[in-house]
Amino acid sequence: MAPMHEDMAMSDTSNTHKPHHEYTYRLPTPPRIVVPPPTLSTEVPELHVSGVDPAEENDINFLKELNLESIIAKNTLLDWSYERRRQAQMILPWLYLGPLTAAKDREWLKRTGITMVLAIRSRHNSMMGAMQAARDVCPEVESLEAANYFTLIGQLSNATRRINQHVAKVRRVTGASGAPRLGKVLVFCESGNEKSATVAAAYLMEVLDDFDYIKAMQVCQAQRFCVNFDDNIKNILQNHWDILLARRSISELHRQQLPVPQTSQLNTKRSLEMDDDTDMSDGGDPSDVLRFTGRDVTPFRDS
Repeated sequence: MAPMHEDMAMSDTSNTHKPHHEYTYRLPTPPRIVVPPPTLSTEVPELHVSGVDPAEENDINFLKELNLESIIAKNTLLDWSYERRRQAQMILPWLYLGPLTAAKDREWLKRTGITMVLAIRSRHNSMMGAMQAARDVCPEVESLEAANYFTLIGQLSNATRRINQHVAKVRRVTGASGAPRLGKVLVFCESGNEKSATVAAAYLMEVLDDFDYIKAMQVCQAQRFCVNFDDNIKNILQNHWDILLARRSISELHRQQLPVPQTSQLNTKRSLEMDDDTDMSDGGDPSDVLRFTGRDVTPFRDS
């Protein structure tokens, strides 16, 4: 008991330092991600298909020819009705988002020209009725199994690759016959509001130019007002955006990297050793200096 009493006494009598922030007595949680809802005054994000990585096997450069300026709904709050949650909505001219009932609607699939259905389901043997109904109409029917959102994040890029692969295939096959068509993909889950909406938002982030997770969720909500991006989904999309930025940075670095000049190995090693000695004399890692520049992370300040 003596050490505890001594610690309490020190904290009570210490007036030389004060905390920078107030103490909180709750579990640590990440900051809330606020997505502005679609309103009449909200500016619609501009949509531009980004350049395709040269290493990408699917050429979707033809999508840049499409006019995406007027596809985003601007009066969602006024035009949306409760019954529309059972229907699918267009996110992009080649991407639709909807519930299980939309995948079962053969007439709608034919009328809209859906050429592929991508089911986001928890188990391999679920949604079999919708899968079978889609096979009667669509040339391709695929599924992506994710028991929870944490397993889904590792498959978001795979879903994007499947969609692009199909759209590129339809363009290539129909173009060879002299009548090029645009393939259309329906992404759905049971409600069309959660897992499939996450896949659709991740697709926007990966395919469109300078389109972060906030813009992606805004567009999905503007097109399908009933989507439900809870805190878990928001954090997953934010993490996916960070992964995409890292990939693009590495790709850009490799693209701009010049051939390494042929120098002796001894001189190179000596140069590295000298750099390490210089870093040590400064008393800190330069990467840490840049990392914490402009950030006050000290827990206390002088009173």
